[in-house]
Amino acid sequence: VILGVVLVNAVIGFVQEDRALKAIEALSDMAAPTARVVRGGERRLIGAEELVPGDIVLLAAGDKVPADMRLLHTRELQVDEAILTGESVPVPKSTDALAPETELAERANMAWATTLVTRGAGRGIVTATGHATQVGRISELLSATEALDTPLTAKIARFSQLLLYIILAMAGVTFIAGLAQGASWQSMFIASVALAVGAIPEGLPAAVTITLAIGVARMARRGAIIRKLPAVETLGSTTVICSDKTGTLTRNEMTVQALWAGGAHFSLTGVGYRPEGRLLLGDRAVEASAFPALRELLTAGLLCNEAELVCANGTWRIEGDPTEGALIVAARKAGLDLRVIESAHPRLDTIPFESELQYMASLHALAGGPCEGAQREEPGAGPASRAYIKGSLEALLPHCTAMLDSAGRPVPIAKARILAEAETFAAQGLRVLAFARADFPGIKPAITPDDVARGLVFLGLTGMIDPPREEAREAVRACKSAGIEVKMITGDHAGTAAAVARALGLRGDAEAEGSGPPDIVTGPELAARSAPEVADLVARSAVFARIVPEQKLRLVEALQAGGEIVAMTGDGVNDAPALRRADIGIAMGRAGTDVTKEAADMVLTDDNFATIVAAVEEGRGVFDNLVKFITWTLPTNIGEGLVIMVAVLAGATLPILPVQILWINMTTAVLLGLMLAFEPKEPGIMTRPPRAPKAPLLSGALIFRIFSVGVLLLAGAFGLFEATMARGASVEEARTVALNVFVTGQAFYLLNCRSLSRSMLTVGVFSNRWVLGGIALMMMLQLLITYWPVMQVLFHTAPIGANDWLAIVGWGLVIYTVIGLEKWVRRRVQARRTPTRQAGSRSLNGA
Repeated sequence: VILGVVLVNAVIGFVQEDRALKAIEALSDMAAPTARVVRGGERRLIGAEELVPGDIVLLAAGDKVPADMRLLHTRELQVDEAILTGESVPVPKSTDALAPETELAERANMAWATTLVTRGAGRGIVTATGHATQVGRISELLSATEALDTPLTAKIARFSQLLLYIILAMAGVTFIAGLAQGASWQSMFIASVALAVGAIPEGLPAAVTITLAIGVARMARRGAIIRKLPAVETLGSTTVICSDKTGTLTRNEMTVQALWAGGAHFSLTGVGYRPEGRLLLGDRAVEASAFPALRELLTAGLLCNEAELVCANGTWRIEGDPTEGALIVAARKAGLDLRVIESAHPRLDTIPFESELQYMASLHALAGGPCEGAQREEPGAGPASRAYIKGSLEALLPHCTAMLDSAGRPVPIAKARILAEAETFAAQGLRVLAFARADFPGIKPAITPDDVARGLVFLGLTGMIDPPREEAREAVRACKSAGIEVKMITGDHAGTAAAVARALGLRGDAEAEGSGPPDIVTGPELAARSAPEVADLVARSAVFARIVPEQKLRLVEALQAGGEIVAMTGDGVNDAPALRRADIGIAMGRAGTDVTKEAADMVLTDDNFATIVAAVEEGRGVFDNLVKFITWTLPTNIGEGLVIMVAVLAGATLPILPVQILWINMTTAVLLGLMLAFEPKEPGIMTRPPRAPKAPLLSGALIFRIFSVGVLLLAGAFGLFEATMARGASVEEARTVALNVFVTGQAFYLLNCRSLSRSMLTVGVFSNRWVLGGIALMMMLQLLITYWPVMQVLFHTAPIGANDWLAIVGWGLVIYTVIGLEKWVRRRVQARRTPTRQAGSRSLNGA
């Protein structure tokens, strides 16, 4: 029977994890399948695995970069490096030489394997392939990273060892004591086996696995796929969540939030690519048509643009550069119609964005006559053309000689004010984009950089950001209430990270005391610190920017060295080593790479940070139910072992046989104990602090309760066995009474284990109908084993009378009442300490 339990446990665990793996697919090859190269002066298409250092590779929009390469030529080349560096927008590339100490995310003259070309074209020479690439180094780092045991498996292992030693000692004492009293070694061997079988909780492994599997099903319904069963409980133990920024805490959708035009500040509501929101001047909703300068700024963003806003199946997305897409959405929110504006301003030519220029320009014909707001010597002249330019403020401002006032008229430029406004935007963590225009008499068929090198009219500034998820704000607050720290670790810029941290309410120890803005720790700062200094930084700070993969791993290890249970979220290849090392690795199901999912313990199907909080809540509930099961099952095992030991030491007949003990342990574990896995989560589960990582599986109070119930079962079973024998009944009848004392006592005790601190009436008699159904089925089986002849032969039982049943049920009520009184006394004692504990809780939760 024990062997059967072990096999069932293994099968359940295997099937559950196999299903989870199929749900997220197997690990796929991250290398690009093909590459366009120049060999022997000819262009060839080869398999990416055939690349060698020195190969010349051609890149175009839509390509996955097949190897690390130094760029030799670029044309509007932009590369999405989010999976490697965490950069939230595509990175413009150049061929300029850089200093050797330049950070990975700042190496604009390199293209990295597995990143995606979003725009333009380029040519580069391969510098590294396979494991020598940056993503290959991450792969080696991942394979060398040790995955830690979960808190549950570690505690169960220690608990099992301790239990094993106690049981062996009890069995040894029983065997030796029996021999000393003159008993045969055969009978003492049977007695010792009976004691060991009784004391070992055979149903515990299956109960743990099934309880975790039920937790997996609950989490799956809430958007979290668990790949490894113990991860369910680990979530409930989590003390720190280290989260990536882009796509996890933020929407990964660039959004224009602020505009400055005509000397006025405007803001836009709404987030993401859905073109819904309001244009505000202060707190007042306005129309863009009432502000000529603002309308001109938005028009420039629409026309000097290569992206497209698309709605498919109710979902809005951007095809092209996210920054350009954000400009289209901003114009739509302000009421501008792209088709109308494009028809009135047909495009003639463009100067594509290049990193050397730091701007893009588009030339348009104005079929309606003279340019609005342009200074013209001949007001009645025919059609005109106009160039709109967008780019960095540093690239545009030196070429501007005028700016628009509130009425849209050109006036002398105030460069100092413009720079001050840009600094204000940057201080808010916004990415700043500048706009200008140049007017030309007549239709100009083409445009060159010389045409926009002087005499520009400055139109204004836009400030955009990848906004935090609304649900992420609530999730961060919920984590704080639950005593869980949240730390943001990103490869993005420090200013952007600070803005997102402020919006989410992420605060380190220093900021919590009101000492100023979030304390941002950058990758270079971290690299220059010793191990003790890193431990201090990671304990005090909540935001880490410009972090590379090795540093993410270092941060996780520093937290674990401080005794924390760490959950790490991520979606990029660069997150995989840290996810593997963390106590619980959490990958994004939609945006996450296959490598990240394979390294993780849990995958979020909706990429929503808020789902983590729901999973933590389920994890805490699962652990509570596991503790309830252990607290329920151990008294029976202790009681059975003590019954055998006392009988041997007293030289009495065994009150219960090994086969009867197996019956009790296996049937009650399934029909009674497992019903606790369906127990609803108790109120306030997310307002209490996490369990201390080094706390034992069972508290001192629970150990006292376990031994108390074990002694009560010993007294009832042994006492009623001897009483039945004393009135002349057969040994089979007496053993049947003892057997039913154990089962009935377990059933009454089960009602007390539905909550370890509150009464069943407070919990709700019918809130877990599985418990009531399990008790009913268990009683039916007890009637079968007591009165069915076949069962009587197999288990050496005999029919018993009504008076015996009254005594059995009466003793069950005694157990229920004693434990109920013990819980009531503990609640009263705890109530006296409540003010002190509440004060400590308020301090812990930062309220």
